[in-house]
Amino acid sequence: MRINIGLGTAAIGRPQYINIRQEKGAPFSLESFRAQGKTVLDEAYHRGIRYFDTAPGYGLAEDLLIEWVAEKNDPHIEVATKWGYTYTANFDPNAKLHEVKEHSLSKLNEQWATSKSLLPWLTTYQVHSATFETGVLENEAVLHRLAELKSLHHLHIGITTSGANQTDVLQRALAVEINGVVLFDVFQVTYNMLDQSLAAIAPQMTGQNKRLIIKEALANGRVFPNRNYPHYGDLYQTLKQLAEKYGVGMDAIALRFCLDTIGPYQVLSGAANPQHILENSKVNQFVLEKVDLEKLKSFGTPAENYWAERKKLGWN
Repeated sequence: MRINIGLGTAAIGRPQYINIRQEKGAPFSLESFRAQGKTVLDEAYHRGIRYFDTAPGYGLAEDLLIEWVAEKNDPHIEVATKWGYTYTANFDPNAKLHEVKEHSLSKLNEQWATSKSLLPWLTTYQVHSATFETGVLENEAVLHRLAELKSLHHLHIGITTSGANQTDVLQRALAVEINGVVLFDVFQVTYNMLDQSLAAIAPQMTGQNKRLIIKEALANGRVFPNRNYPHYGDLYQTLKQLAEKYGVGMDAIALRFCLDTIGPYQVLSGAANPQHILENSKVNQFVLEKVDLEKLKSFGTPAENYWAERKKLGWN
C-alpha cells in the first residue's frame, strides 16, 4: 500500500495558525521552535513522507526546509512552495496582523529569488490562495512569468484555493492557457468530511492528469470533539467508533477518508510535533470499508456554512 501523505509546514514555521489548538505549549522560544521544526521534518522522513509543502508566508518554514533538504540530499524528496503571502507577525503571539497577501509580478519575483534555493528538490510552484478578487488568474504578466519558470525549471505550476467558491476558482484555473499550453497542473484544495465540494469536480481533474493536493483534511481541528460544536455530535461519535474499529486515532480516519474518496496525489498532514506525525502515518495501516465511507460522506455540509464557521476561528 502506497502512502500518499505529505507534510504541510505551516505549523512548524510560525507559532500561530488559524486552527483549534488541542494543547497549550510552553512559552515561545524561536531557537526551540526552529529545533522542533527540524525534529518534525526528520520524523516525517523517518515515517516515509517524501512530499513537503511550504511557503514564504509560513514564517521560517521555507528557510528551514531549504537547509533541511540540502542536508538530506535525497533525490526522492519532493518540495512544493508558493508565492503571494508575506509573513508579518515576526513570531509575536500578540501580533494584530499575521500575513499580507499580494499577487503582483514584483512579489512573485521577490519570493522566487529565495524559493529557487529549493531546487533541485522543488517540483511544484503555486499561487498561494488564488481568488477572483486578486485578479491573479487574469494577470498576463504573472501568468507568463509562471509559464517561463515552468519551462526553465521543469516545474509543476499550481494554485491553492480557499473559500466557499473554491470549485469555481478551480474551473477558471483549469482554462488558463499561455501560448496554447495549459498552465496549471497542480491544485491544492480544502477537502474533508465537512466540506466535500471538491468531490463534484475531482473526477474531471484527475481525468486530465491534474495533481490534487488535499489540505485542511482535519478541518482546522473541527473533526476532534469540541463542546463549541454540538451540531457535530454524531460525527464525533462515528469517528470515535471508527477509530476503535481500525485501531487508530480520529486524525487517521479523517486523512484516510480523503485518500479513499478522492484518490489525490497527496493529502497534507499539518503535524506540529513528532507525535502528530506518528499518529497521522497510521493512515497507511488500513482502508475504510465502503459502509464506513458512506457514513462519513453523510456528514458533508454546504460549503457556505463550512467557510462561514471557519472565518470565526482565531489565530492560535
